[in-house]
Amino acid sequence: MSSDKAPIASATNFLRGIIDRDLAQGVYASRRWGGSPGDAAHQAQGQPDPAKIRTRFPPEPNGYLHIGHAKSICLNFGLARDYNGVCHLRFDDTNPEKEEQEYVDSISEMVSWLGFNWQGFGDNNLYYASNYFDFMYRAAEALIESGFAYVDQQTADEMRTNRGTLTEPGKNSPWRDRSVEENLKLFREMRDGKHADGSMVLRAKIDMASPNINLRDPAIYRIKRAHHHNTGDKWCIYPMYTYAHPLEDALEQITHSICTLEFEDQRPFYDWVLEKLAAAGLLAHPLPKQYEFARLNLTYVVLSKRRLIELVEQKHVSGWDDPRLPTLAGARRRGYTPEGFRLFAERIGVSKADSWIEYTILEDCMREVLNESAPRRIAVLDPIKLVIDNYPENQAEDCHAPNHPQHVELGKRVVPLSRELWIEREDFMEDPSKGYFRLFPGNQVRLRYGYVVLCKSCEKDAAGNVTVVHCDYLPDTKSGTPGADAVKVKGNIHWVSAPHAAAAEVRLYDRLFKEAHPGAGDRNYLDDLNPDSVKVITAQLEMSLKDAKPAEAFQFERHGYFVADRKDSVAGKPVFNRTVTLRDAWQK
Repeated sequence: MSSDKAPIASATNFLRGIIDRDLAQGVYASRRWGGSPGDAAHQAQGQPDPAKIRTRFPPEPNGYLHIGHAKSICLNFGLARDYNGVCHLRFDDTNPEKEEQEYVDSISEMVSWLGFNWQGFGDNNLYYASNYFDFMYRAAEALIESGFAYVDQQTADEMRTNRGTLTEPGKNSPWRDRSVEENLKLFREMRDGKHADGSMVLRAKIDMASPNINLRDPAIYRIKRAHHHNTGDKWCIYPMYTYAHPLEDALEQITHSICTLEFEDQRPFYDWVLEKLAAAGLLAHPLPKQYEFARLNLTYVVLSKRRLIELVEQKHVSGWDDPRLPTLAGARRRGYTPEGFRLFAERIGVSKADSWIEYTILEDCMREVLNESAPRRIAVLDPIKLVIDNYPENQAEDCHAPNHPQHVELGKRVVPLSRELWIEREDFMEDPSKGYFRLFPGNQVRLRYGYVVLCKSCEKDAAGNVTVVHCDYLPDTKSGTPGADAVKVKGNIHWVSAPHAAAAEVRLYDRLFKEAHPGAGDRNYLDDLNPDSVKVITAQLEMSLKDAKPAEAFQFERHGYFVADRKDSVAGKPVFNRTVTLRDAWQK
């Protein structure tokens, strides 16, 4: 239904407990579904709803999704999948000034990339809140007619002052007791563009003395002349989010409306709106219920939309899909996988209590998935030349390396060996430190998949930097032959044949911030940027990597997991991004 991927085993949580209870008690058994969103009359003409539950993921299309959204996506779509239900993708586009089609397209793409879809029981459950504007307007008039809404002409400052405080009740607006007829007349004039932006609002009439400030006659419509990406210039009044959200849920027959904790104080107004409109005959019972969970708080990142915009616009990163950004577009480009995100969402669980999740947990989930799926290849990231002096010139031979050590069915690949090889600079030390078992004069190591070699000497440039290491090989010690175990060595290094290597750009990405809580205390979060968050090098790779396709992932042996950049790679000339190292280098 909601996912075309195999589900990860789901842990229990308080939301599952609520759903289990509701299903056992038949709370939503009487629901009907008219085949599309609609009011009580529309749904009454439909069939019993085949979906056991309906959830929704309702992003506002005013930016790019980030890692925090991945948790909500996996939660809502995952619950629908596990309970034989449907999750709707709804664009909450009630704010025309900040919303763009670009964001709509990006959001749809990222939800699909994470492995979910909004199809269910023959319906394409992708919806736009703006398609409900006609009903929202009709519902507002119904509230006016029932005496539960009025047009207020106070200024914004007057409304703010008269709202009261947490310890003092608010004061009634001087316009609160207008007649129904006058309120309808003014509201229709607002709709027809006869009043200036900001000159009046429609407010719910609840209780200006309520201890919950959100119930002190909240605004439900404002005048705003702005072009809307979906409805164009049809409307010059737009509903407030807190009014629109419960109506959207009800029209779509949502059963469990799952929000983050900052909406907890809005739940009484959510229920008030739905009950009043059900009493007016516009909505049918059973009504949706809202439940809140803790949003994702992740170390070493910022998820604030304002800060993400600053990072992009001030060019601290290369764009919204920069692999260092916590956007899903950036994470995908870095090589993070949908399976890794789904595992992460399951592993951190769902709670009503705010807590901080270590970024290492996300990285470990990516390592776990990539360790299982990524084929192995050899790359030398900081190359120096190794010359096997006693190996014949102009000769090469095949060595064989497994494509995946845990999946023998994937077979082996040929890795050519010749007289001149590239090795890692750190694999040679002229004056070895204690416990160093790799190349140094007089020491023997194994060339992985190849021979044991004896290090003899090195060459240096004028600055004293090692440029070439010289060795001899032991001909009877090739891996996979009877003599391979005849010589015991403690060191094992990787290499690529210099004549058979492919040079490629490799970007070594790391965390964008050097502090776990960027901007904590009185610091400017920009001061916590990690100056080493990316390093661009030219590496020497085994030749097969030259044919890597964009988004194809590999484990570079000894180094970590890398992906061919989906944006900058071209045929025969891939650019590689480091997704994650083999081990966590950030643990204190």
